[in-house]
Amino acid sequence: MEKLDHRSRVTRMLIRRAFTDLLGQKPIESISVKELCAAAGINRGTFYGHYQDLYDLRRQMEEEMMADFQKAMEPLLAQEGELSPLEVTTGIFRCLRDNADVCTVTLGPYGDKEFAARLISVGRERCLSSYTRYFAGATRRQLEFYYAFVSAGCIGLLERWLAEGMTVPAEEMAAMAEGVMMKGIGFLEEK
Repeated sequence: MEKLDHRSRVTRMLIRRAFTDLLGQKPIESISVKELCAAAGINRGTFYGHYQDLYDLRRQMEEEMMADFQKAMEPLLAQEGELSPLEVTTGIFRCLRDNADVCTVTLGPYGDKEFAARLISVGRERCLSSYTRYFAGATRRQLEFYYAFVSAGCIGLLERWLAEGMTVPAEEMAAMAEGVMMKGIGFLEEK
């Protein structure tokens, strides 16, 4: 059973890697299962043993990342033992690093923009809850605008990080994002 599980995980990884490579080149509508199987080095029967079609593959990949992202966001709702925004941001950047293939596809030219919007939406409520604790004097409207600004900025940071091959550690990216979020342009003067 363990051999089968390992083989299944390896097969899924090969399919996922081939799929993200192809999505980096063209939209999902232009990819065939035959092409994907050739790129992954598997046969069509193996593919259909795991997925119904390419959209099911994408959906499953996105669901896995969404679960990871929600887990990374959990500390924001913890009422016991306050975490610093940096600790939460670090967890989020680790999640993004661990799901770099999905991030690349989502933010790329042929990405699933609806999924990116869902990620931002999940983060929105949880971050607003956290911001309310950290910025007690801010109005809900101010926090909404702040989140819109910060989430767009973090997407830009993520795109740049992905473009550079994610060579900067997640912890350093989180510290950079946190510095910009908390100190704005003053972040550049700290070095």
